[in-house]
Amino acid sequence: QVQLMESGGGSVQAGGSLRLSCAVSGYIERRHCMVWFRQAPGKDREGVAIILRNGGTTYAESVKGRFTISKDNAENTLYLQMNSLKPEDTAMYFCAVDWCPPGPRELWPEEYNNWGQGTQVTVAS
Repeated sequence: QVQLMESGGGSVQAGGSLRLSCAVSGYIERRHCMVWFRQAPGKDREGVAIILRNGGTTYAESVKGRFTISKDNAENTLYLQMNSLKPEDTAMYFCAVDWCPPGPRELWPEEYNNWGQGTQVTVAS
């Protein structure tokens, strides 16, 4: 049984930074991918960033150059460093982990079965 718990959300002004953490407990298969998603009110859940077991990363176009995904294998913790935050980044942020889906689907929420409860990020203009 895999359990995930996000933390680090909060309220910031536009241009500010936040660092989200996702503590993962339970057995993680070597081929698992770890992903950050977000969901704004009234909108679909969207993939933000993914990190593969080999450290490779992919980002949504909307966050490229501003967000950085990383992980600490020893601590089983996933991170999302968010810089230059914009009001449109306001959302509930979730971490997820599962077997890595094929490339085109790696940021599709329906490909993931293990989710945290989310942490709220609010960016004021």
